[in-house]
Amino acid sequence: MSDMTRNQPLAGKGIVVTRPARQAQALAQLIEAAGGRPVLFPAIEIREVDDPRPFLDLVDRLDAFDLAIFISPNAVNRAIQPILERRALPSRLKVAAIGGASVRALAGYGVSGVIAPRERYDSEALLDLPELAQPAGMRVVIFRGQGGRELLGETLSARGAKVEYGECYRRGRPDLDPVPLLAAWARDELHAVTVTSSDGLRNLLEMVGGPGRVHLLRTPLFAPHPRIAETARGLGVEKVIVTGPGDEGLLAGLTAYFNAAR
Repeated sequence: MSDMTRNQPLAGKGIVVTRPARQAQALAQLIEAAGGRPVLFPAIEIREVDDPRPFLDLVDRLDAFDLAIFISPNAVNRAIQPILERRALPSRLKVAAIGGASVRALAGYGVSGVIAPRERYDSEALLDLPELAQPAGMRVVIFRGQGGRELLGETLSARGAKVEYGECYRRGRPDLDPVPLLAAWARDELHAVTVTSSDGLRNLLEMVGGPGRVHLLRTPLFAPHPRIAETARGLGVEKVIVTGPGDEGLLAGLTAYFNAAR
């Protein structure tokens, strides 16, 4: 392996990054540092909820809760700032998060000592932690987007916790022009697609339309969770690679794939 290949394993590769616009830069910078060319095409847009009053009412009742769970960086960014504008976090309130990116986002607001899984970034991994094994009698608030997965709340409820949801954002499909993306595919300049949510993948298929769908289904797709990979295969993507969690996991998966291809 040459020094160039070792230091820039993604040299010459166009990588589509579909994270929401505010979250795409970290992965884009990792791809660039590895010699690749990130192509930003957000497949999910994070929007305000139509009626913020239920969320704000819950914020005013935070003292009644024992544990607050943030399911994503979006949940952190959309919840913590309005919380801190109204009040301080209760000193007795424990805080949990699903992934490393959410832990880092919380740290940016001065929140430390966060309960979080270290290897897998999903609800199942959080539920496996000893701190959540016996939550009977605990009052738990889960900060999430509208219509999120129910597994976490349902499992904690089944274990005896009293669960409420603080829905602080909603997901939408961006109104982006796919023509530049389709043109890059036609020039054979796109070699991989990274997808970090099943909803984002479904949006992407709709956004690129019929001609783009053919290209997308034939392009190697990298997903940081088996659940997203299963969705991709079900939608007809021909080559799906499951990576480790987070941006670092995606980069490692991309690097290993293209090194092997050489």
